[in-house]
Amino acid sequence: MTLQTEPGRGLVDLVRELERRLTGEAPGPGLEPELADSIRHAPTYVLVLFDGLGHHQLAHRSARTLAGSVAGILEVPIPTTTTVSMATIAAGHPPSEHGVLSHLMWLPDMERVVNVLKWVTLSGSPLPYDYRGFIPAPNLWERLSARGIEPITVQPGDFARSPLTQVLYRGCRFEPVYSADEAVEATVALAREPNRLIFTYLPQVDFAAHLWGQSSSEYGQAMGVVDTVWSQVTARSGASVVGTADHGHLDYRTEDKILIEGFGDLTFFGDSRTLFVNGDRERISELARQVDAEPVFVGSDGGPWTGASERVLARAPVAVLPAPTGRLLLPRGFDKRLVGYHGGSLPEEVQVPLLVG
Repeated sequence: MTLQTEPGRGLVDLVRELERRLTGEAPGPGLEPELADSIRHAPTYVLVLFDGLGHHQLAHRSARTLAGSVAGILEVPIPTTTTVSMATIAAGHPPSEHGVLSHLMWLPDMERVVNVLKWVTLSGSPLPYDYRGFIPAPNLWERLSARGIEPITVQPGDFARSPLTQVLYRGCRFEPVYSADEAVEATVALAREPNRLIFTYLPQVDFAAHLWGQSSSEYGQAMGVVDTVWSQVTARSGASVVGTADHGHLDYRTEDKILIEGFGDLTFFGDSRTLFVNGDRERISELARQVDAEPVFVGSDGGPWTGASERVLARAPVAVLPAPTGRLLLPRGFDKRLVGYHGGSLPEEVQVPLLVG
């Protein structure tokens, strides 16, 4: 199992491409030339992030404008989940460096599993923490500011003071909006000034896919909303507009969900499609046989996170259990109620579009 993306085609490469264009330097190489050449040079860039919009989902009839803007395909880190990809953008580094390894994370300094999307325990209790110091400094926004580029994120206003916002947007101006129309107007207005990076986040597709699945009318409505946002921002902003996503989505039936019981001596975190496990190796192997998964033991070299710092490796599991194709691994504390899931290594989860407008 590898957590690495193809060089020049990863989400982190897109972020570094934009950083180098705006400041003249970045922590690593950017996009490969074919993809880089598709993005127009400009004094200000808009990066639109469509939560939960895998490349394969652009076949939907309500995504015509988005589908017509595809310049290529990017890959996001595994586990394919929002916290990992958003931290990759905020840091401009891969997970092995920024240290956000999954949705549910083992934090050794707290000796517990934490839902880092909401910063609560598995039972839902809030956790006080140094949120702003979780991602190493300087992050992308701080590096941009130091070079005279103003970073601004356009986000749902309800997220303004959330723990995850404090984790991800240290040093970034937060522009709250409360509808898709407001997101368009704010993005367009902010993009008129030079020397800016505008990061606009749209949650609609992910929300609908999780709750109702890709065959639902709610999902179609959400796709239509973001398609309209993209159409208006690209037509009106005047900036160089780039779009992508944090992961793709797949639907699962109730019978696809493997409920893990009888392994209370193991600690589970990670994701239902890429399960992380701490505990005795023999017990982990026993569980793997029971659920028909092929375990990947991390080992002292870091395994999938080879080369990571001690700080990051302390958060890594003893083993990774990739879920069998078409199945979910759901221990106690994992959400079993949803229709749409992600987190694994299938192309539908890993491949996201590179959109240009």
